[in-house]
Amino acid sequence: MHFADHLIAEMKKKNSAVCVGLDPRLAQLPAFIVNEQREIHGDTFTAVANAFLVFNKGIIDAVKDLVPCVKVQIAFYEEYGFQGIWAFEETCKYAKEAGLIVIADAKRNDIGSTAEAYAKAFIGKTELFGEKIAVYDADAVTVTPYLGYDGIKPFIEASNHGEKGIFVLVKTSNPSAGDLQERVTVDEKMSVAALMAHFVESWGSEDLGEFGYSNVGAVVAGNSKKEAETLRKIMPSTFLLVPGYGAQGGGAEDVAPCFDEDGFGAIVNNSRGIIFASNGVDYAEAARDAVIKMNEDLNVVR
Repeated sequence: MHFADHLIAEMKKKNSAVCVGLDPRLAQLPAFIVNEQREIHGDTFTAVANAFLVFNKGIIDAVKDLVPCVKVQIAFYEEYGFQGIWAFEETCKYAKEAGLIVIADAKRNDIGSTAEAYAKAFIGKTELFGEKIAVYDADAVTVTPYLGYDGIKPFIEASNHGEKGIFVLVKTSNPSAGDLQERVTVDEKMSVAALMAHFVESWGSEDLGEFGYSNVGAVVAGNSKKEAETLRKIMPSTFLLVPGYGAQGGGAEDVAPCFDEDGFGAIVNNSRGIIFASNGVDYAEAARDAVIKMNEDLNVVR
């Protein structure tokens, strides 16, 4: 199935536009999970990796019937070396087995052959002694566009004609994003983010799904309603991954312009507000309650 069609099918099935960010932080994990793994593995990266996986499985089990997708931020796992990467890979696998669409938030990009290697690792297949093997096997990956199209093309080619997706950074939600992204270009008289939006819309124009969306999506911050309105108009065929809701200041009204008239075309990420709704033994139940509340919040405006 085309990636965008797959997303929309899951959004319809679960009546949800929520993407749960699996961004574990050791200091915020429930103590009972961490202590149990320290007893087994000692004060090691292996203990942390196993604690991450146990925690993530609890979240996934609690929300899998409520949301279409999860976003797994690889930085929190890379911090703990190869053991952390093992937890990342196992988390992706477990989420897919639970029926969730998995977005690897890796923000990868490089020139030609290097970008191709990244693409194979996250959404394609790598060659192993004559066989092609999926590595992380995510359904989509976030990418940075600063190197231009030759840094994006390998990811599009690895998508297997749209079966997998990418989300290109267009407008991010961090405080200093505007230092570059809101600069106005001299020739086009538009912001850098708007110029990038035009590129992204064109990069995905040749591979649209049944619902008219490309597998080349865009990351568009959900804490600026005006900017979201502008970028959505530029990218009518681009599926949006929307950060900024909750802890970063965005609310339902801010992200409303990201959706199309049928309530699709965007998924809204929330990490801390869901997975750390509680750090006690009820953490999974609290995460479920947070998702239910966010679903209700978004479904009013989409």
